[in-house]
Amino acid sequence: MSQNNFPKLHNATWPGIVGKGADSEPVIPFDSLLAMTAAAEVDGVKFDGVDLGLLEPHFKLDDPDETKILAEKLQKHNLVAGSLVAPIWAGSAMGTADQRKTFVEMVRKACEFSKQLQDLGVRPYGVIRIDSAAGVEDWAKDPKGNTKIIAETFREACDVAAGYGEKLATEGEICWGAMHSWKYMVELLEKVDRPNIGFQADMSHTFLYTMGYNAPEHRILAPDADLKDREAVKAALKTVTDALRPWTIDFHVAQNDGSVFGSGSHDKTGRHCQATDPNGVLDIAHDAGYWLRDENGELTKAFQHICWDGCMFPNAVMNDQQTWNDILAALVKVRNAHGW
Repeated sequence: MSQNNFPKLHNATWPGIVGKGADSEPVIPFDSLLAMTAAAEVDGVKFDGVDLGLLEPHFKLDDPDETKILAEKLQKHNLVAGSLVAPIWAGSAMGTADQRKTFVEMVRKACEFSKQLQDLGVRPYGVIRIDSAAGVEDWAKDPKGNTKIIAETFREACDVAAGYGEKLATEGEICWGAMHSWKYMVELLEKVDRPNIGFQADMSHTFLYTMGYNAPEHRILAPDADLKDREAVKAALKTVTDALRPWTIDFHVAQNDGSVFGSGSHDKTGRHCQATDPNGVLDIAHDAGYWLRDENGELTKAFQHICWDGCMFPNAVMNDQQTWNDILAALVKVRNAHGW
């Protein structure tokens, strides 16, 4: 068993909300997710914390007692909070003036929530997660102009976050305009030009970058590529990670089978598969190394924790304790291979 203490191992709570709701399966209560996370154990190793989606019904950001209640729950389970998802979909980085104002305000609320958790001693590290909250089709009507608008909104959000000492991480998914390919993602980050913005890499979503979903002009793997050809997959992953690793400040461990999926109101994006899915195309522990190590194979140590993301799993899967044990086992393997 490895003696590595870092990166710390986190579970995500937003999969209980994302893709759930009125037009899908019921939302899984936050307390249920927290209890299952705390109960998971693999060879004496347990989760260190949780990353949180600051979304209703799990959280009400306007409730002044919300952070105190959360802190007590975390301390009871011996967990900490890490990265936080800002509820920026109340607005849009590419929308009207009012929508863009709302977008920035949601970032401010997330930063304030974070500050309170830090003051309560339960959030030692992590970032604030955002995306453009804009669709690819709308963005494509004026790529240059819309990317400029999104960059301007992100700059405003970065300036707000800087006042709280926070960094913003943009999660690259094929469903977000100006973020739907690895090249567009780099271009957007360069345009924002702020020291406190970076990239949140999700192993499932970024694998779809290699296949050119929603951006065939930037595909790396051929349309008829054999996804069981590990050498081809590894070469494609290296191209994407070489471009985005220097920007990466937050990391989601995940599995993908080369397909897209959406449920509820969520657009189709890289399908999250279970850690043990036999159809998964990624060697999770090995391929995480493309993000966690630099081009010379040295650890980047760019973030203090890693998080499993498994959005849009069926509730039957998510309510099974074995699911979380399997996830924790996958994270342990990543830390054994690339930790310190």
